[in-house]
Amino acid sequence: MSCPATIKQILRDHKDGMAMPREMYTSREVYDHDIASFWNRSWIWVGHICQLPEPGDYFLFDYGPESIIIVRDREGEIRAHLNVCRHRGSRVCVEQSGRARAFVCPYHAWTFELSGELRAGRAMGPDFDPGDYGLFPAQVRIFEGLIFVCASTDAPEIDAGLAQLAKLTAPFELANMKIAHQANYPVPANWKLAQENYLECYHCAPAHLDYARSHSLKNPADVEALMPALLDRAEAVGLPRETMSISSYEGGPVGADVYYRRYPLFEGYQTGSKSGAPLAPPLGRLTGHDGGATDIQVGLINFFLVYADHLVGYRFVPRGLQETDIQVVWMVRGDAEEGRDYDIDDLTWLWHVTTLDDERIIRHNQDGVNSHFFRPGPLAEMEWGIRHFYNGYLRMIGADRG
Repeated sequence: MSCPATIKQILRDHKDGMAMPREMYTSREVYDHDIASFWNRSWIWVGHICQLPEPGDYFLFDYGPESIIIVRDREGEIRAHLNVCRHRGSRVCVEQSGRARAFVCPYHAWTFELSGELRAGRAMGPDFDPGDYGLFPAQVRIFEGLIFVCASTDAPEIDAGLAQLAKLTAPFELANMKIAHQANYPVPANWKLAQENYLECYHCAPAHLDYARSHSLKNPADVEALMPALLDRAEAVGLPRETMSISSYEGGPVGADVYYRRYPLFEGYQTGSKSGAPLAPPLGRLTGHDGGATDIQVGLINFFLVYADHLVGYRFVPRGLQETDIQVVWMVRGDAEEGRDYDIDDLTWLWHVTTLDDERIIRHNQDGVNSHFFRPGPLAEMEWGIRHFYNGYLRMIGADRG
């Protein structure tokens, strides 16, 4: 999809190393184009295989005006379908999750198999061919138990990057995890402002006092000083020393960014907990806690923070021009038992309070960007992640300037 001339006009005067202009967060035309040319063409992390244990199990993932059905079919394969009836467009599946033998449109009772084929279109006449009207499929990738979907047939070529990432994430055994808790934090802001906030730790020291007590990312000098000892400890418990980065900013495939990096917590913190003490049994093949955390990125909009004993997944899902859901998912090893091996309140404390901080600062950020007096300022060195995002985003929406 080509970029509308008005968006190209908005970006004409944008300079590399500067924040984006006001209209990128306030224009309905930009938002609609974001959904059509960026979100619909991106790999989106929607869930984990533990959510679909049996044939017929399904859940929905919604963003903007779109809805996708993720289901395990009768043969055990995980599929994804656009939740749009091929008759007159009604939502076919209206419950957020459940178990079904088939999907029956609530409007005119067109009935679709779990595999997406149309079983029957009621009273459509002798010349009607159900084979022409199955649900539109979305592409699916299962990475270490994590389910990714893309609504477009023109999805980014991410398989090679995932294969490299799998070698680094193998000790965590992500496929053998379960969801311990999920939470949603609505914020009245454009999705790009919410995601940009996650991509930089320039704000961590002044805005996240609880996080900053334990995580060294607030100060690059602390990271550098603590990193050698962390890598020795990480290797001792079974984690690799390598860092991995593939991005369009560095010449990689557009929209197929993959990133992996372990970084240190401060002394006295074995994981992301209030006291520093472990929160759950070590993940996968790990033999203990090393006092580190791993940042993982898949594509341009999927983020994971993996401690030695739990994973925190983040999504910033557009609901409207200035309506975004910050979705946070906490996962532990599959055989861990709540009340015996972990406590939900302790497990979720850090990223609950941190996300509440984020909701506040993102809301204030949008309020300021809405002002006609806003002018984009320069990005700090610690905001390098935003630069990478801008590059991939602009290329995805067709607005890169070479």
